[in-house]
Amino acid sequence: MSGKEMRKAAHPAVVEEQEWKRRQLTERLKQGLTIASPIFLLLLWEFLSRTGLIDARFFPPPTAIIQTFYDLLVSGELLGHISVSLYRIFAGFLLGVIPGIVIGLLMGLYSPVRHFFSPIVMALMPIPTLALMPIIIILFGIGDVSKVVTIAGSVFFPVVINTAAGVMNIDSIYLDVAKNYGASSKDYFMKIAFPGALPVMMEGIQMGQAIALLTIVAAEMMGATSGIGYLIWTSYKAFLLKEMFVGLIMISFFGYLFSIGLRGLQKKILPWR
Repeated sequence: MSGKEMRKAAHPAVVEEQEWKRRQLTERLKQGLTIASPIFLLLLWEFLSRTGLIDARFFPPPTAIIQTFYDLLVSGELLGHISVSLYRIFAGFLLGVIPGIVIGLLMGLYSPVRHFFSPIVMALMPIPTLALMPIIIILFGIGDVSKVVTIAGSVFFPVVINTAAGVMNIDSIYLDVAKNYGASSKDYFMKIAFPGALPVMMEGIQMGQAIALLTIVAAEMMGATSGIGYLIWTSYKAFLLKEMFVGLIMISFFGYLFSIGLRGLQKKILPWR
């Protein structure tokens, strides 16, 4: 084979390698932009606050907030609030997600169950869970249980609706094949309904975790003596705005962290998406 023919034969491989390098460069650029945007925002905030273009009493510079964060962390106060809030978030999230998935699967698979639960879900879903807080506090007190129940109620509805929608969107041919082969109820659940509903279900779970974070802050502002929401509210009332911003940033950080974790889990269990 001549040198010219060898170059022609190698050409597709060279093109493929160049395309791979181009994709890698594009991916790195996207990651760089993702990191650069919050850094730019913080630098702009610092500049505007230090130069007096915005009122530092209401928008203290990020460096001052970082110092306050460090002081609260060293004193142990911040860790106490974080641990309490995370316990409430995870407990309420699980208490809302697990029944939501089970009832959603049943609603999607069985018409009588769907007709029974649909009016209840549709009637209760528009009511903000926080509006029910007085009743929840009367029933469960002002301790952790009331916060967990409030979060569970907020998370339940997006999960149950998305799970039911995911099951009903499964191609009927899969259900027909399972029926013809005499699949049991367990097989319907574990091999058809659950995997088929997973893509839409995960979107509901993703929405649920965002709602859980929103709910915990508001729930801890009423009838609580600890937690990130309590820290935000008491700092605001005492005009300790640096402490308030620490609480807000922690909620934002956990929201980002949970979202990344769920997206990673989604890639693992739904690689085809």
